Amino acid sequence: MKVREAIERRRAYRAIEPIEVTDELIKDLAYHASLAPSCYNNQPWRFVFVKNREKIGELYDALSSGNSWAKKSSLIIAVYSEKDYDCIIGEREYYLFDTGMAVAFMILRATELDLVAHPIAGYDSEMVKRILEIPENAILITLIVVGKHSDEAVSKLPTRQREVELKRPPRKSFEEFAKVV
Repeated sequence: MKVREAIERRRAYRAIEPIEVTDELIKDLAYHASLAPSCYNNQPWRFVFVKNREKIGELYDALSSGNSWAKKSSLIIAVYSEKDYDCIIGEREYYLFDTGMAVAFMILRATELDLVAHPIAGYDSEMVKRILEIPENAILITLIVVGKHSDEAVSKLPTRQREVELKRPPRKSFEEFAKVV
């Protein structure tokens, strides 16, 4: 699959079904994230790959009600960093940007593997950090819910989520987010 195809195929689907999570899959996703560029190659990203059913069950309690669909996942990846892990040049703190690039690489690799890797923001950050023993000073940036897209699961989603599932949400026009000078 070409990069362009992975970018165009990538969707943050909510209608997912469980997958078999192997150590090879985890290492593959982590490896491809590790190839992302970062300031002075600091690689500020940190990932906790949660595949243990008990731990995943604990994480479900930390999810907002709008993310109840995530309970079908077999793998949740906690993404965190600290500003001291990366460059700070003047007012620019690179750790969030660099970690975001690593996450994008991981998501595109998951897409290439015909998986859904859906980053979410609806969770209790302090609860997740406690469950996963993430350092107190760290910023928990996102949880990535991993599964396989399921056409059958679409009908079980709430109406609003089902509509988004069936058609890619509109994108801003070029003029709304870019200019040429």
